[in-house]
Order: sequence, then structure tokens, then C-alpha cells
Amino acid sequence: MANLRLSLLPLMALQLLKKTKKTSFSSEGHFRHFAGCTVTPTTATVFTIKNLCNYTIWPATISGNGATSLGGGGFPLPAGASTSLSAPSGWSGRFWARTGCLFDSPTTTSGNCTTGDCAGNLHCTVGGVPPVTLAEFTLASDPTRLDFYDVSLVDGYNVGVSVTPSGSDTCPDAGCVGDVNDRCPEELRVVDKETGVTVACKSACEAFGGERYCCTGSHASPGTCGPSEYSRLFKAACPRAYSYAYDDASSTCTCKAGADYVIEFCPVA
Repeated sequence: MANLRLSLLPLMALQLLKKTKKTSFSSEGHFRHFAGCTVTPTTATVFTIKNLCNYTIWPATISGNGATSLGGGGFPLPAGASTSLSAPSGWSGRFWARTGCLFDSPTTTSGNCTTGDCAGNLHCTVGGVPPVTLAEFTLASDPTRLDFYDVSLVDGYNVGVSVTPSGSDTCPDAGCVGDVNDRCPEELRVVDKETGVTVACKSACEAFGGERYCCTGSHASPGTCGPSEYSRLFKAACPRAYSYAYDDASSTCTCKAGADYVIEFCPVA
């Protein structure tokens, strides 16, 4: 896998969450401070996770800064079902959906998933294997500050994801509602060997590597790493999601501390 980079929400959160692919926090995220979606109500934040896919998914979550993962790190969620998880103030981390999972039993830690697998474990302690769509959060540590959140395709795409703040009518939604798999270029496709169906779409960084696509080396800054033909395709499909590492302006959202969040997998357009 190519060298991937993190660019997590605000800069102070970057110090908590920034890892490399050699660490337990996986490859690329986006929590860099930007006010492109800024809106200016702390108690525990409630994440309501809904599966709108027509098949079972295995939502996964890991926390930044070595904190305990919410929901034990992962669990099955049947089609049409939902569940809620609570996070303390100052929490940071990410959510993603795993698909096509086979575990020995509903409670075992031994198995594998077609997309988003985390070392074959039901309860994730490491990030999901790309390509995978991420919902990322850095919650405010006190009531006077802002939550930061985004949906990211920098690690690629497996299913649609939307993030909707609740408890506030003014905070923006983030998400990727369009079906990227349906329009994924052949050179980026991950195809199920048994069914021939495209189950995920790689990022250009994962598919080809290189500083230009991965925003590394001489391209490791906003001024030297711009969108590629592939990230533009992602952006056209999902204008409210990160399409490459420095796609902050239209991708990072904020909401005043105190909001709860609804995370929908396979949201309806």
C-alpha cells in the first residue's frame, strides 16, 4: 500500500490523531481546521448510527489519542436497524462501514470483511483497510468551542455516508450520497471475485502511489498538492466530502458544542 498521510480536523486535534500507516490509526483522515462550513448549542455527544443499506453492515469505530473505542470498536447492524453510542467531550475518532463480513459467530473476533476490514477482528483496534468511506469527528472540549466533522474519500469509497447534526437547525450536513462505485474508473475498482460486482473504489494514492497523488514529499502542502483527475471525479459525485488531502474549503464542517449527530450508511439521495 502506498505511503498515505493524515490531515485530521483542527490543528490541535492533528497533534492527537496524526499517525502514519505504520500505526494503529490507519492511513489518511482529515481533521484540519477550516471554517468553510462554519456555524457558530457540554455534555456527552450521542451518535445515532443508521443502516439504510439493504444488507447487514458492520460499523466500526476507533478513537484518537489512545482512548477507548466507542461500541467496543465494531458490531453487526442489520438492514434498517439503528443504534446509539455516546462520546465524552473532547473525543475524536472515526466511523466506517464494513461490508461482506464473515465471522465465526456474532461475538467472535475472528473473521474477515470484503471492505473496511480491520485485521480480521469484529472489534476494531486499527483502522479499516482502504478503500473505505470515513466519517471523522473532533468534539469540543468545552461549551465555548466547536465540533469539527467531515466525510472523507481520501481513503477511497465503499458505501455512502452522511453526517447530520441534530439539536441545531443551522449546522451543515456532511456526506457522500452519490454512488461512487457506479462511476468508479476501471483502474480504481475493487471487484468481488465471485460476483463481479464493484464493491469499492480506490483512491489514486492507493492505486498508483507517488507524491502527487498522496500529497507527500515535495507535494506535502496545500500549495503543492492540488486535486487530480481522480479526486475531481470523487468531488463531482460527492461535493460535501473530502476528495483529496487538502480539500478543506468545502469539506470540513463545524458546529457549536452540544450537538448530537446522525450517521447514515447508504443514505437516500
